[in-house]
Amino acid sequence: MTLVRNKQVILRNYVTTFPKDSDLYVTSTTASVKFKLPAHTIITTSKEPAVIVKNLYLSCDPYQRLFMEEIPGVDESTYSQRVYYTPGSPIYGYGVAEVLDSHHPDFKAGDLVWGTTNWEQYSLITTPKSLIKIQHTDTDVPLSYYAGILGTTGLTAYVGFYEFCSPKKGENVFVSAAAGAVGQLVGQIAKLMGCYVVGSAGTKQKIDLLKSKFGFDDAFNYKEESDLDVALKRYFPEGIDIYFDNVGGKMLDAVFLNMSVHGRIAGCGMISQYNLDQPEGVTNLMHLVYKRIRFHGFTVRDHYHLHPKFLDFILPYIQQGKIAYIEDIVEGLENAPAALFGLFKGHNIGKQVVAVDHE
Repeated sequence: MTLVRNKQVILRNYVTTFPKDSDLYVTSTTASVKFKLPAHTIITTSKEPAVIVKNLYLSCDPYQRLFMEEIPGVDESTYSQRVYYTPGSPIYGYGVAEVLDSHHPDFKAGDLVWGTTNWEQYSLITTPKSLIKIQHTDTDVPLSYYAGILGTTGLTAYVGFYEFCSPKKGENVFVSAAAGAVGQLVGQIAKLMGCYVVGSAGTKQKIDLLKSKFGFDDAFNYKEESDLDVALKRYFPEGIDIYFDNVGGKMLDAVFLNMSVHGRIAGCGMISQYNLDQPEGVTNLMHLVYKRIRFHGFTVRDHYHLHPKFLDFILPYIQQGKIAYIEDIVEGLENAPAALFGLFKGHNIGKQVVAVDHE
């Protein structure tokens, strides 16, 4: 029986401040992994038939920082899966993989899948319901796209903006962290819907990309604004109809002051708060009442059933060149910690992906 060494990205200890590359380490020698499952045996505590996969691409996402510490009031009952990483064990996230062996009727050896997997070369998936088989293998898009635009990144943008915010032609849309993986897609979908779109980002390079490559009507560098309320009034004199929130904090507080009556906010993430000892308070919440604003916080995990509908929506735009997409791919698990934590330093442009093993 063939055995291989399994390189893994391990959490050293729980993280309570700004993460360092050393908070994760990559094993150089590990226990070996069998490519074949025991015959006719269910070996998972969830009672689901198991699947063994070879990981090809891993998605770097800001939410992973949250799983590196214990959050009061958040557990499996609220998040529908194991939440916190375990020190001394591999971290997990979304990725693209090839099935090597399976006892699950929906998967067979050779299938390509995307979904939740561990950050390692080979993974035993004990909850295969977290995997989705890739059906569109005959398209001319890279397989790595399923770690981003065709996977949870794109589905997050679609669900949060298109399904929850119900955009109408001519509406005013604001996207924070707009040059990030989700933000760039939200802005482009909004433009395809006929909206006026402004984004915020943290460097001149990103501002230029938003306007020249992603087609935003305008964009501004939030770091150069002394008063975010004044900045938003400059770009939205008639108010914001839809806000796609990726940052929370002071930006969200300023947005409340500038929302239109019956405006909609998609609460996708709050990256500005993840590494603070004490999260910033939001003082303008009463505007939710004054303006009858709908604020919808969400996790994409609740909406996998919309993935086929999303693919039907997005694939034609990609193939027609109407959606621009940037990947920032690093090679090898040994570079994964720096790639992940670079998200919080603004190092990436577009979707950050780790290539474990090219298809």
